[in-house]
Amino acid sequence: MNDVDRFIQFSQFKTQIRGSMAHLIVGIDIAKDKHHAFFGTANGKTLWRRLIFSNDLLGYTRLIEQTQVLSSQYQLGEVVFGLEPTSNYHKPLAYWLIKQQYLVVMVAGKAVKDNRELLDGRWDKNDIKDSANVADLISQGKCQFYEQPDEDIVGVRNLLVIRKQLKREDHRLRMRIRNGLIAKYFPEMDRFWGHRLEENLAIVRWYLDPRKISDTEFEEFVRHVTTTNRGVRQMQRLRAIHQAAGESVGMPMDEAAGYEAQLLVERLRQVKEQISQTMQHLESKCQNLSGYQLLLTIPGFGPYIAALVLGALASPFRFTSRKQVIRLAGLDLNASRSGKKSQDSVPKISKRGNADLRYALYQAALIASYHNDGFRRLYHRTLEGRHGERGIKTKARVKLSAKMLVVAWTMLKNNEPFDARRLLGESVQQR
Repeated sequence: MNDVDRFIQFSQFKTQIRGSMAHLIVGIDIAKDKHHAFFGTANGKTLWRRLIFSNDLLGYTRLIEQTQVLSSQYQLGEVVFGLEPTSNYHKPLAYWLIKQQYLVVMVAGKAVKDNRELLDGRWDKNDIKDSANVADLISQGKCQFYEQPDEDIVGVRNLLVIRKQLKREDHRLRMRIRNGLIAKYFPEMDRFWGHRLEENLAIVRWYLDPRKISDTEFEEFVRHVTTTNRGVRQMQRLRAIHQAAGESVGMPMDEAAGYEAQLLVERLRQVKEQISQTMQHLESKCQNLSGYQLLLTIPGFGPYIAALVLGALASPFRFTSRKQVIRLAGLDLNASRSGKKSQDSVPKISKRGNADLRYALYQAALIASYHNDGFRRLYHRTLEGRHGERGIKTKARVKLSAKMLVVAWTMLKNNEPFDARRLLGESVQQR
């Protein structure tokens, strides 16, 4: 059963679960080695309070055997398993249950936390209560569809996670070099750090001690830290660094500091190379997906953003409306209107969705609002009469981000490339 059929099954389940006499609800509290299961009905009746089973095939088989016994004993024809996502510990169990053709749903961590006190009026937390809490939320229909996309989409998502981890490592190493080495031994170099990373790394590797720079002829210093000649501005920048070294107030360097600089520079270069290799693997994996080439036709969408959107949307047919798609990125508007008039409430985006997707879409909207005539017109249409409003340009681009996500979803659903004429219903031009 694919994700589309499973989503149809889930939608039917949501409409039937409240007060159902046919459903056996299995709430599972996920752990690393052993899981706790609670068996109950949609009417709040407890059938089996605690089943502890191991996180292996023997434990999974025991769970199914107990489920079949209770289902037969109480004549419950429908079974639903619910779990709270916990790191990666829940994924093998969910994958195995789906392969066995069972309905699997998930409950949000915030919902579990908010519902815990409602069970018995106490805030205490334990494995038995947590599994019962999951089952209670499912009986109320307060659960979400558990997505299990095909292998290509899973591969894309895994590569995106690897890239994200490497980018974090890249940033961490940069900050260690800048705040741990340059700030101590060559503080005057900090104002030049934002330009020419490779030259900066060469300086950190070979000339972190400013006294060594001042003792070296400028021409030799340039030959040592550069690989290409970029013209007058490059020479001016390097000459300013060379002059600043002669008046530096940095601390004296020792052998350990030089060794640390060598390790950090080599590791940073290695991470940058790994990021490049990951992007190559990502593009290669995406070539197997028909929607990837379609998404690349959207202005502002490059290989990374197209892969990110494709990985987030997966099967476009599991969404029934544009509102669901917008919520996926946390771009849906919310406002606190309790005790207020509607015009006094300022809506804000929820930011409850995929933060990486939301940021990438904003960057795409930023580019498209400058370089594509259609998106530029949409952007300026939002600004009409509101130029004096605080933050209106950011708000307009956020709105454009939501529009781009809906456009991408529609393109994948209809299997068609981007058509600029459909944005405004008239011809547009690329700048």
